Amino acid sequence: MADRRPPSQPSVFSTEEDRREQGVGASSQEFAAYDQVAKPHEYRLSEQPDEQYDDDNVVRVCDMKAWWSGDQDAREGFAQELGESLEDIGFAVLAGHGIASEVFDRAEQAARCLFEQNELSTKLGFRARRHGSVNQGYFPREETSRIHPDQVEGWVFCRRAFQMEPDPCTDLSRFWPDVSLEPALRELCEANQSLIRPIMRSILRYLGCDTDRYDAALVNPNIGLRLNYYPPVSAAMAERGVGRLLGHEDVGMFTLLPAPDMEGLQVLHRESGKWVRLQAPPGSIILNTGDYVQRITNDRLPSTTHRVALPRDQAAQSRVRITTPMNVYVWEEHLLEVLPELPDPRYPPVTALEFHTASTARFYGDDYAVDS
Repeated sequence: MADRRPPSQPSVFSTEEDRREQGVGASSQEFAAYDQVAKPHEYRLSEQPDEQYDDDNVVRVCDMKAWWSGDQDAREGFAQELGESLEDIGFAVLAGHGIASEVFDRAEQAARCLFEQNELSTKLGFRARRHGSVNQGYFPREETSRIHPDQVEGWVFCRRAFQMEPDPCTDLSRFWPDVSLEPALRELCEANQSLIRPIMRSILRYLGCDTDRYDAALVNPNIGLRLNYYPPVSAAMAERGVGRLLGHEDVGMFTLLPAPDMEGLQVLHRESGKWVRLQAPPGSIILNTGDYVQRITNDRLPSTTHRVALPRDQAAQSRVRITTPMNVYVWEEHLLEVLPELPDPRYPPVTALEFHTASTARFYGDDYAVDS
């Protein structure tokens, strides 16, 4: 597969009205030219009436206490459980991770303040633009993607927006309308960071690869903390078939999501073709692998399609939903190549910058893709 495949035909709707009317029912294969890893399955970007669900499928809960114990047999068992879940569906639920629930609560409250206590005109002053490979900043409602009018506001903060090592931000006002919110969200990022290398080492152990191969790349890695603010949805909007967040796959290494308290996250099982409604225990973390990992594992661990649909409970549809997932990346110059222990590599090496921007150009426009 080529590293970059420019679209063979226009992949955006000609008018905003087209996007609103057609984007809700668009198929993933309409945008396949942007894929940098194999994604032969097809799905609709928003929930459709004729789709099938597998309500018996419960994503595995993996207890990280086995890792923290330091016992090698326990770590082996954790790696096996985690790897099996990721290989099956690309998702796992982490318990025993050691992060206090108050860290999640403070981050969610800070996110709520960020969206609700700033006027739209203020937020638009921080509108998203590309920093390296990641589109960082504010995304207005219905404009998180050029494909589909998502019912969500988004805000992405990369490492450069935090007072985090190795290069703490010296002017927080460049990225924050209210700099007092930075500490609570930095606290979440730093807590998540403690999990990154244990997760990656466990993945590599499961695959029979050198477990410290990514240690250096994941010290103070590139990250994207994405704050999602889903406003209430009216009955008329629900009837029209809007989606809160379109079906997609994450582009990075993996994503860490504090378990939401509201139904909505749906995961597509590639083998069965059915959607799984993922609800994780309170205080747990939902983990999913992205395109970077699918690439380096030679398609062994999939980058799994997921979306946020409306909860089935109509009363819940009238409530605000807030989530704070953190995407883990590597820095732009890092070479993504199939792990040498894995046979018959399907992909040539490519820099993270080229790989990342070529893939996410589907959301932001063809001029988003850049060469290394």
